[in-house]
Amino acid sequence: MLDGAEALALPTVFGQFFDVLDSKNDFFLWQSFHTDKQLWFSAKLSLDLSEIIETTDKKSAQTLQKLLKFIQTNKPELFTNALHFTSQLTFDKDWGLGSSSTFIANLSKWSGIDAFELSNMSLGGSGYDIALALAEKPIIYHLRKQKPEWKTVDFNPNFTDKLWFVYLNKKQNSREGIADYHKQKATDAQIEKISNITKQLANCSNYERFCHLLDSHETLISEILKRPTVKQQFFADFNGSIKSLGAWGGDFVLATGNQVETYFKTKGYATIINFKNFIK
Repeated sequence: MLDGAEALALPTVFGQFFDVLDSKNDFFLWQSFHTDKQLWFSAKLSLDLSEIIETTDKKSAQTLQKLLKFIQTNKPELFTNALHFTSQLTFDKDWGLGSSSTFIANLSKWSGIDAFELSNMSLGGSGYDIALALAEKPIIYHLRKQKPEWKTVDFNPNFTDKLWFVYLNKKQNSREGIADYHKQKATDAQIEKISNITKQLANCSNYERFCHLLDSHETLISEILKRPTVKQQFFADFNGSIKSLGAWGGDFVLATGNQVETYFKTKGYATIINFKNFIK
């Protein structure tokens, strides 16, 4: 996607609640909570946003400060009072399902400032996760001359009972994944092949064909990154297809077949969710 390949992206049922209330404090307060309502990030910022008064994570607070400063400059009417921002994830933040992109999407909805503009100031990347955070249906996404474009598609094949999302027990760093890709880069021919596979996947109604397309996509990415596929590296004895999602080698994979739960549970993987309980 970083070089214009088309990708099929599916919004999950998980997300992030967001609320902004007026406050009587003499500072801005941001608090982020886990699904169990335990605090995982907080920051106090001065009213002119020049100072981080207190925080649990300096790097995250600096990103937040930069974004709020930009919003304050462009929408000063939103900052006439001290504010208390709260957010709560509906998924484990280590799953890599978009704690950052849903955060950006929520800031965009609140401020009225373009989400991609906010993302470019903080996250970088292809922007597909931002589009997905705003989407209610599956999309095909790509960059055209570095500008995001996407269209909604009807993707709900009749074999979703055989499609499972498995968390690999480690969170991938998206920035590191982007850096790894930039060391290799894809050829125009490879990008075209990937886009063709994406279009076929989006319209595929045959399970065996779908698995073949997943395997072809994995093989292509393996050739580009010069790294073995996740299946080759860790699950060579699995009787089905395994497709890496997001930054390669971490977060979730898509696994296919009738024995997914049994196989991965015996391997020590506890988070195994069927398509119908995972995708909007």
